[in-house]
Amino acid sequence: MRLRFEPPGPPLEEPTDAMPPWLQERLFDQRMVVLTGPLTGPSATRAAAALMTLDALGPEPVRLQLATPDGDLAAAYGLIDVLDSMGAPVHAVVTALTGGAAVGVLAASARRLAYRHARIRLSEPRAAAVNGTADEVAAAAGQYLRELEELALRIAAATGQPRSRIEDDLSAGRVLTAEEALDYGLVDEIIGTK
Repeated sequence: MRLRFEPPGPPLEEPTDAMPPWLQERLFDQRMVVLTGPLTGPSATRAAAALMTLDALGPEPVRLQLATPDGDLAAAYGLIDVLDSMGAPVHAVVTALTGGAAVGVLAASARRLAYRHARIRLSEPRAAAVNGTADEVAAAAGQYLRELEELALRIAAATGQPRSRIEDDLSAGRVLTAEEALDYGLVDEIIGTK
């Protein structure tokens, strides 16, 4: 018998409004990488390539703009590994709603900022669809739980919050305002406050 494990909700899709090349070039010249829409394998790969290139060009900080409301754990870990290996510091800026696996990317950044009206949703990331036997589905579920635990540990280390609180907030889907994220320890500074 073959079972299929499906995540709740519609599948993650790539945004259709691609950024014009001239704008990408201007942002790149300013050492800025923009990550919008769901965090998927292709979007994480593009962001990782840009970050690694900017890292190779010099030690100045790189600004990573985040507006990623949901995402794939595997894609997030690929990007987190790049952030961990960079010599140039990455300053992540939450510009809109950021949540799910992308919160791990925020936590892995050297400096974490948010615009005043940004929101951060602590929520369990989607699990990838798995086809296969019951044993294969069980193994994939076990792997997902290990990755979710690693995400909670990463966020706990960045914020100083107890792991149990992080796990509870991820499970509940807690949404933080920029001010709440500052108090929580998830951001270091709010942009746009007087």
